[in-house]
Amino acid sequence: MHQISSKYSSKRESRNLLVTVWLNFTIAFAQLVGGFFSNSLALISDALHNLSDATAMLITYITLKVSKRAANKKHTFGYKRIQILAALFNAITLIGICMFLMVEAYERFIQPENVKTTLMLIVAVIGLVANLISVVLLRRFSSSNINVKAAYLHLIGDTLSSVAVIVGALLLMWKGWHWVDPLITVLISLYIIKETYHVLAETYQILMQSVPPGIAVDKLRHSIMELGQIKNIHHIHVWSLTDQQIHFEAHLELCEDMKVSESQQLYHQIAHKLADEFGIDHVTLQPEIGYCNDFSTVKSSEINE
Repeated sequence: MHQISSKYSSKRESRNLLVTVWLNFTIAFAQLVGGFFSNSLALISDALHNLSDATAMLITYITLKVSKRAANKKHTFGYKRIQILAALFNAITLIGICMFLMVEAYERFIQPENVKTTLMLIVAVIGLVANLISVVLLRRFSSSNINVKAAYLHLIGDTLSSVAVIVGALLLMWKGWHWVDPLITVLISLYIIKETYHVLAETYQILMQSVPPGIAVDKLRHSIMELGQIKNIHHIHVWSLTDQQIHFEAHLELCEDMKVSESQQLYHQIAHKLADEFGIDHVTLQPEIGYCNDFSTVKSSEINE
C-alpha cells in the first residue's frame, strides 16, 4: 500500500512540475512582450526571472525522470546525482541573470526612461495569478528533493517580484517616480541571489562529499563503539549521494575473530543504529583483526562539526 501511495505521489509530483513549467514559460513570454511594449525594466527582469525559473524547472523535470533510471555497469550508483548537478547549474545561472539585471538597473538610474504603467500593471497582475497557481501546485512536494525545493523557492521569489512590480506600477501611475522601476529590479535581484545562495551552498557540500549537516563524526564513532565487540573504527567516510541519501563506510577492527555469519548480527546492529540516530541509509563496513595499521582517519580536532 505504501509503495502504491509513493508511486502515485511521484506521478503527481511530475505532473504538477510539468504544468508549472509550461505555465511559467507562458508567463515569461507574456511579460517579455509586455515589458518591451511598456518599456518597463522591472517587468522585463521579472520575465527573465520567470524564464530562467521555467528553464530550471524543465531541467528539474527531466532530471527527476533520468534519476529514476536503474544503476548499470558504468553508473553503479545510478543517475541520482544528476539532480545535484542540475541544481548547481540552476543556481549559477540565476545568479548570473541577476547580476546582469542589476547592471541594467544602474543604467536606468543614471538615465530614467518613460514607462507605460497601465500595460505594466495588467501584465504584472497576470504574472502574479499564474505564480500563485504554480506555488500551490508545488508546495506539497517542496521538501521531496533539492531540485523541487529550488523550483519552489524560485516560484516564491517570482510571486514576490510580481507583487513588487505591481506596487511599482501603481507608484509610477500615482507619483511618476521613474526610479521605482530600476529600484524594484535591484531589490528583486538581491532577493533572488540571497535565496539561491542556500541552494548553491547545499549542492556544493554534496558534490564535495562533505559530512552532512547535523552529523558529528566523533559522536557517530562513539555511538558505534557502544555496541561492544569493536576494538577500533577508522577510515570513516560519511557523505551524501543526494540531498536525501547518506552513505557511510568504515574499517572495523574487531576485538576477536568471528565467523561471517556471526558478524552479520553486529553489522545489522550498526546499520540500524546509524539509520535511527543519524539518518544514514547505506552502510559499508570492512572487518579486520589487527590487519590495517593505517589509522589515518580525520582527527577530532580537524572535524568541522
